[in-house]
Amino acid sequence: MTADLEWNDGVRPYVPLSTLKPVADGVWWVDGPVARMRVGPVSLPFPTRMVIVRLNSGGLWLWSPTAPTPELFEQVDALGPVEHLVSPNRFHYAGIPAWKARYPRATAWASPGVRERARSQRIDVPFDVDLDDAAPSAWSTELGQLIFRGSRFVEEVVFFHGASSTLILADLVMALEPERLRPRLRWLLTLGGTMWPGQTPREVRGTTWGRIAQARACYQRMMAWQPRRVLLAHGRCYLDEGMAPLERAFSWLR
Repeated sequence: MTADLEWNDGVRPYVPLSTLKPVADGVWWVDGPVARMRVGPVSLPFPTRMVIVRLNSGGLWLWSPTAPTPELFEQVDALGPVEHLVSPNRFHYAGIPAWKARYPRATAWASPGVRERARSQRIDVPFDVDLDDAAPSAWSTELGQLIFRGSRFVEEVVFFHGASSTLILADLVMALEPERLRPRLRWLLTLGGTMWPGQTPREVRGTTWGRIAQARACYQRMMAWQPRRVLLAHGRCYLDEGMAPLERAFSWLR
Protein backbone atom coordinates (compact mmCIF):
# COMPACT_ATOMS: atom_id res chain seq x y z
CA MET A 1 0.00 0.00 0.00
CA THR A 2 1.46 3.36 -0.97
CA ALA A 3 1.46 6.34 1.36
CA ASP A 4 -1.11 8.11 -0.81
CA LEU A 5 -3.52 5.18 -0.63
CA GLU A 6 -3.35 5.22 3.18
CA TRP A 7 -5.01 8.65 3.28
CA ASN A 8 -8.78 8.84 3.57
CA ASP A 9 -10.58 12.20 3.40
CA GLY A 10 -7.45 14.00 4.59
CA VAL A 11 -6.83 11.57 7.45
CA ARG A 12 -4.32 8.71 7.68
CA PRO A 13 -6.15 6.13 9.82
CA TYR A 14 -4.62 3.56 12.14
CA VAL A 15 -4.30 0.58 9.82
CA PRO A 16 -5.04 -2.27 9.78
CA LEU A 17 -8.70 -1.35 10.02
CA SER A 18 -11.59 -3.51 11.23
CA THR A 19 -9.17 -5.89 12.94
CA LEU A 20 -9.02 -6.97 16.58
CA LYS A 21 -6.04 -5.46 18.41
CA PRO A 22 -5.38 -6.87 21.90
CA VAL A 23 -5.04 -4.38 24.76
CA ALA A 24 -5.14 -6.62 27.83
CA ASP A 25 -6.67 -9.93 28.88
CA GLY A 26 -10.26 -9.80 27.62
CA VAL A 27 -9.94 -6.30 26.10
CA TRP A 28 -9.47 -5.37 22.43
CA TRP A 29 -9.76 -2.27 20.32
CA VAL A 30 -10.73 -2.03 16.68
CA ASP A 31 -9.76 0.91 14.47
CA GLY A 32 -12.60 1.72 12.11
CA PRO A 33 -12.89 3.76 8.93
CA VAL A 34 -12.71 7.54 8.84
CA ALA A 35 -16.11 9.08 9.52
CA ARG A 36 -17.40 12.64 9.30
CA MET A 37 -19.04 14.33 12.27
CA ARG A 38 -21.28 17.34 11.72
CA VAL A 39 -21.37 20.03 14.40
CA GLY A 40 -23.55 22.92 13.27
CA PRO A 41 -22.52 23.95 9.72
CA VAL A 42 -19.15 22.18 9.87
CA SER A 43 -18.45 18.56 8.95
CA LEU A 44 -14.99 17.18 9.73
CA PRO A 45 -13.41 13.73 9.26
CA PHE A 46 -12.15 11.74 12.26
CA PRO A 47 -10.55 8.32 12.69
CA THR A 48 -12.90 6.00 14.59
CA ARG A 49 -12.29 3.30 17.18
CA MET A 50 -14.36 0.78 19.11
CA VAL A 51 -13.53 -1.20 22.25
CA ILE A 52 -14.56 -4.77 23.05
CA VAL A 53 -14.57 -6.28 26.54
CA ARG A 54 -15.27 -9.92 27.27
CA LEU A 55 -17.34 -10.05 30.45
CA ASN A 56 -17.07 -12.80 33.05
CA SER A 57 -20.27 -14.24 31.61
CA GLY A 58 -18.38 -14.86 28.35
CA GLY A 59 -20.54 -12.31 26.56
CA LEU A 60 -19.08 -9.35 24.68
CA TRP A 61 -19.53 -5.66 25.51
CA LEU A 62 -19.03 -3.45 22.44
CA TRP A 63 -18.35 0.24 23.05
CA SER A 64 -18.95 2.72 20.20
CA PRO A 65 -19.29 0.04 17.50
CA THR A 66 -17.63 1.07 14.25
CA ALA A 67 -18.86 0.28 10.75
CA PRO A 68 -18.47 -3.52 10.49
CA THR A 69 -17.10 -5.74 7.78
CA PRO A 70 -17.80 -9.47 7.19
CA GLU A 71 -14.25 -10.24 8.33
CA LEU A 72 -14.72 -8.27 11.56
CA PHE A 73 -17.98 -10.09 12.27
CA GLU A 74 -16.10 -13.38 11.94
CA GLN A 75 -13.37 -12.25 14.33
CA VAL A 76 -15.90 -11.09 16.89
CA ASP A 77 -17.93 -14.29 16.59
CA ALA A 78 -14.78 -16.22 17.52
CA LEU A 79 -14.53 -14.26 20.79
CA GLY A 80 -18.01 -15.04 22.07
CA PRO A 81 -21.64 -13.92 21.89
CA VAL A 82 -22.30 -10.19 21.49
CA GLU A 83 -24.49 -9.11 24.40
CA HIS A 84 -24.18 -5.30 24.64
CA LEU A 85 -23.89 -2.44 22.13
CA VAL A 86 -22.99 0.79 23.90
CA SER A 87 -23.29 4.40 22.74
CA PRO A 88 -21.02 6.49 25.02
CA ASN A 89 -22.38 9.86 23.88
CA ARG A 90 -24.73 11.44 21.37
CA PHE A 91 -22.13 11.43 18.58
CA HIS A 92 -21.28 7.72 18.80
CA TYR A 93 -24.14 5.60 17.55
CA ALA A 94 -24.13 5.29 13.74
CA GLY A 95 -22.59 1.80 13.71
CA ILE A 96 -25.10 0.30 16.14
CA PRO A 97 -27.90 -0.53 13.64
CA ALA A 98 -25.62 -2.81 11.58
CA TRP A 99 -24.44 -4.64 14.69
CA LYS A 100 -27.98 -4.92 16.06
CA ALA A 101 -29.14 -6.41 12.76
CA ARG A 102 -26.39 -9.03 13.02
CA TYR A 103 -26.97 -9.65 16.75
CA PRO A 104 -30.67 -8.93 17.42
CA ARG A 105 -30.51 -10.33 20.96
CA ALA A 106 -27.83 -7.85 22.01
CA THR A 107 -29.00 -4.93 24.16
CA ALA A 108 -28.42 -1.51 22.59
CA TRP A 109 -27.65 1.07 25.30
CA ALA A 110 -28.45 4.77 24.73
CA SER A 111 -26.34 7.63 26.10
CA PRO A 112 -27.82 11.01 27.11
CA GLY A 113 -29.20 12.85 24.08
CA VAL A 114 -28.34 10.17 21.51
CA ARG A 115 -31.95 9.30 20.64
CA GLU A 116 -32.65 12.94 19.76
CA ARG A 117 -29.39 13.27 17.84
CA ALA A 118 -30.09 10.15 15.77
CA ARG A 119 -33.59 11.38 14.92
CA SER A 120 -32.21 14.78 13.87
CA GLN A 121 -29.81 13.00 11.49
CA ARG A 122 -32.62 10.72 10.22
CA ILE A 123 -30.83 7.59 11.42
CA ASP A 124 -33.00 4.86 12.88
CA VAL A 125 -31.21 3.29 15.85
CA PRO A 126 -33.01 0.50 17.74
CA PHE A 127 -32.01 1.45 21.30
CA ASP A 128 -33.34 -0.74 24.10
CA VAL A 129 -32.25 0.85 27.40
CA ASP A 130 -30.86 4.18 28.63
CA LEU A 131 -27.51 4.34 30.42
CA ASP A 132 -27.36 5.94 33.87
CA ASP A 133 -24.72 6.94 36.40
CA ALA A 134 -24.90 3.50 37.98
CA ALA A 135 -23.61 0.56 35.97
CA PRO A 136 -26.27 -2.09 35.28
CA SER A 137 -25.97 -5.48 36.95
CA ALA A 138 -24.83 -6.99 33.63
CA TRP A 139 -21.37 -5.41 34.08
CA SER A 140 -21.35 -3.59 37.44
CA THR A 141 -18.70 -5.88 38.97
CA GLU A 142 -16.35 -5.45 36.01
CA LEU A 143 -16.85 -1.96 34.61
CA GLY A 144 -17.13 1.28 36.52
CA GLN A 145 -19.40 3.90 34.99
CA LEU A 146 -20.37 7.55 35.38
CA ILE A 147 -22.03 10.24 33.29
CA PHE A 148 -19.57 13.13 32.89
CA ARG A 149 -21.83 16.14 33.29
CA GLY A 150 -21.27 19.87 33.04
CA SER A 151 -21.02 20.58 29.30
CA ARG A 152 -24.11 21.77 27.48
CA PHE A 153 -22.58 20.41 24.27
CA VAL A 154 -22.33 16.75 25.25
CA GLU A 155 -22.72 14.47 28.27
CA GLU A 156 -20.58 11.37 27.98
CA VAL A 157 -20.81 8.05 29.77
CA VAL A 158 -17.29 7.17 30.96
CA PHE A 159 -16.26 3.55 31.60
CA PHE A 160 -13.43 1.95 33.56
CA HIS A 161 -12.38 -1.69 33.22
CA GLY A 162 -11.00 -2.50 36.64
CA ALA A 163 -9.15 -5.74 35.89
CA SER A 164 -6.95 -4.05 33.27
CA SER A 165 -7.04 -0.56 34.84
CA THR A 166 -8.31 0.86 31.53
CA LEU A 167 -10.33 4.06 31.19
CA ILE A 168 -12.42 4.40 28.01
CA LEU A 169 -13.20 7.90 26.65
CA ALA A 170 -14.98 8.97 23.48
CA ASP A 171 -14.93 12.75 23.03
CA LEU A 172 -13.91 14.12 26.44
CA VAL A 173 -10.30 13.87 25.32
CA MET A 174 -9.01 13.76 21.74
CA ALA A 175 -5.38 13.29 20.71
CA LEU A 176 -5.13 13.51 16.93
CA GLU A 177 -1.54 13.26 15.72
CA PRO A 178 -0.53 16.09 13.34
CA GLU A 179 1.33 13.78 10.97
CA ARG A 180 -1.91 11.87 10.37
CA LEU A 181 -3.77 14.96 9.12
CA ARG A 182 -3.46 16.90 5.89
CA PRO A 183 -2.47 20.54 6.50
CA ARG A 184 -5.93 21.77 5.42
CA LEU A 185 -7.45 19.87 8.35
CA ARG A 186 -4.65 20.33 10.85
CA TRP A 187 -5.28 24.00 11.54
CA LEU A 188 -9.05 23.51 11.92
CA LEU A 189 -8.67 20.64 14.36
CA THR A 190 -5.98 22.54 16.25
CA LEU A 191 -8.44 25.39 16.72
CA GLY A 192 -10.96 22.85 17.97
CA GLY A 193 -8.60 21.59 20.66
CA THR A 194 -8.37 18.01 19.46
CA MET A 195 -4.65 17.50 18.86
CA TRP A 196 -1.89 15.43 20.48
CA PRO A 197 -0.77 15.29 23.27
CA GLY A 198 -4.48 15.38 24.02
CA GLN A 199 -7.00 17.82 25.42
CA THR A 200 -10.70 18.32 25.96
CA PRO A 201 -12.20 19.75 22.76
CA ARG A 202 -13.07 23.43 22.77
CA GLU A 203 -16.81 22.76 22.31
CA VAL A 204 -16.87 20.82 25.57
CA ARG A 205 -14.73 23.25 27.57
CA GLY A 206 -16.56 26.30 26.27
CA THR A 207 -20.01 25.05 27.20
CA THR A 208 -19.37 24.35 30.88
CA TRP A 209 -19.75 27.96 32.02
CA GLY A 210 -21.78 28.01 35.21
CA ARG A 211 -21.28 24.25 35.58
CA ILE A 212 -17.56 23.95 36.23
CA ALA A 213 -18.14 22.58 39.73
CA GLN A 214 -20.29 19.79 38.30
CA ALA A 215 -17.67 18.89 35.70
CA ARG A 216 -14.89 19.04 38.29
CA ALA A 217 -16.77 16.62 40.55
CA CYS A 218 -17.10 14.16 37.66
CA TYR A 219 -13.41 14.54 36.87
CA GLN A 220 -12.48 13.77 40.47
CA ARG A 221 -14.67 10.66 40.49
CA MET A 222 -13.07 9.51 37.24
CA MET A 223 -9.53 10.10 38.47
CA ALA A 224 -10.27 8.18 41.67
CA TRP A 225 -10.19 5.04 39.50
CA GLN A 226 -6.46 5.77 38.93
CA PRO A 227 -6.34 4.32 35.40
CA ARG A 228 -3.06 2.93 34.12
CA ARG A 229 -4.09 3.21 30.45
CA VAL A 230 -6.63 5.29 28.55
CA LEU A 231 -8.32 4.25 25.31
CA LEU A 232 -9.57 7.12 23.15
CA ALA A 233 -12.02 7.04 20.25
CA HIS A 234 -10.07 9.63 18.26
CA GLY A 235 -6.30 9.71 18.08
CA ARG A 236 -3.41 8.13 19.92
CA CYS A 237 -4.20 6.23 23.12
CA TYR A 238 -2.33 6.45 26.41
CA LEU A 239 -1.13 2.90 26.94
CA ASP A 240 0.91 3.59 30.08
CA GLU A 241 1.08 6.29 32.74
CA GLY A 242 -2.55 7.18 32.09
CA MET A 243 -2.91 9.58 35.04
CA ALA A 244 -0.36 12.17 33.85
CA PRO A 245 -1.85 12.76 30.37
CA LEU A 246 -5.35 12.90 31.88
CA GLU A 247 -4.28 15.53 34.40
CA ARG A 248 -2.79 17.56 31.56
CA ALA A 249 -5.85 17.18 29.32
CA PHE A 250 -8.22 18.26 32.10
CA SER A 251 -6.02 21.03 33.48
CA TRP A 252 -8.73 23.51 32.44
CA LEU A 253 -10.86 22.16 35.30
CA ARG A 254 -8.20 22.87 37.92
